[in-house]
Amino acid sequence: MSVSISDAPWLKEKVLQKLLAVLSANGEEARIAGGAVRNALLGEAVTDIDIATTCLPEETEKRAIEAGFKPVPTGKAHGTITVVAHGKPFEVTTLRADVENHGRHATVAFGRDWQVDAKRRDFTINALYATADGTVLDLVGGVADLETRTLRFIGSAEDRIREDYLRILRFYRFFAWYGSGRPDAEGIKASARLKSGLDQLSAERIWAELKKLLSAPDPSRALLWMRQSGVLTTVLPESEKWGIDAVPGLVAAERDLGWAVDPLVRLMAIIPPMKERVDSLSERLKLSKNEAKRLHEWAGFGEIPAETSEIALAKRMFAAGHQPGVDKLKLALAAARVRGVQNDLDLLAAGQYSQLLKYAENWQAPQFPLHGRDLVALGAAADERLGKALAILKDEWVSSSFTIDREALVERARDLLALKS
Repeated sequence: MSVSISDAPWLKEKVLQKLLAVLSANGEEARIAGGAVRNALLGEAVTDIDIATTCLPEETEKRAIEAGFKPVPTGKAHGTITVVAHGKPFEVTTLRADVENHGRHATVAFGRDWQVDAKRRDFTINALYATADGTVLDLVGGVADLETRTLRFIGSAEDRIREDYLRILRFYRFFAWYGSGRPDAEGIKASARLKSGLDQLSAERIWAELKKLLSAPDPSRALLWMRQSGVLTTVLPESEKWGIDAVPGLVAAERDLGWAVDPLVRLMAIIPPMKERVDSLSERLKLSKNEAKRLHEWAGFGEIPAETSEIALAKRMFAAGHQPGVDKLKLALAAARVRGVQNDLDLLAAGQYSQLLKYAENWQAPQFPLHGRDLVALGAAADERLGKALAILKDEWVSSSFTIDREALVERARDLLALKS
């Protein structure tokens, strides 16, 4: 029985059809490869379209130019040319066979054998090809695995992992996105045996995979099996004694309450809120400045009791930040919802957290109505006394629940600095 993706709207795009035709002329052949075919068969969104071809990289460049496209040699040594066609990039890679593997990068030889090219890929569901008319070519049993949502290495799981240890994390990431039931047993065993190879990978590659995994609709089971195999502790030792039990409840809250999937909040759910450990994690995994700042502020915010008043919350957010307050409340609400199934007090707490979260999400930090220049204009010297006075005034303004107006603050400043009116 033939399988087709001919009804995929993106397949009919003229620029894609032209590129496939150009790369298939004069005895050569080009096919759509990998994720685009997989997602089309699953009825999921397709963002990137990769193409495999028998054309050598130099020939790909030549044909692209002749067609009016722009070739960019993004990975020419490994056979990859990014062809920019009418502003849209397509990654075009020559069929390959691995000659030698180094655990991260392989020495490749270019070829014309589609079966060999398929067998060098990682998972069966990622080794599917489709012709220009949408006919799917399955050389390693990927279609059957898609139907059962089975994630399976091509050939020996251990061999595939030794070729690139990042495939350990990719195994769990793809399971989180496309798998069902239990991951392939051989894959789990191989990832457990070879997890020390993850030490060879750059921090950037590890965090990129973890972030994609944590962005899946429901990464709970993938995280469970990562923990069982020891992989999670290897890449995220902070999670070892903290656990992953909070993730299912967080995912349920996201689904039920319409929250956007946020990989950083999910990361917060599986690591301890301790500044030193969070900062160490951020440095080790080379998180972006914004990511590291957000984790640091979350860790330092402290817990928020359910009975906290809105004004008390506002004061804390004014001092420590708006975003960490929202992050803390989301995790607290998700946890209270889980406990509330069996405990009426926790159900009450969930309602309180829900109200606090609504308040926090709509809260805007008030502006302190006084500046140093205002005091200088009153005759104050621009010295450390002025700075101390401003700090006292700001504390008093916050303590008043931000209600002291500018006039009253000015009079109070006169008293503090002994200024004449």
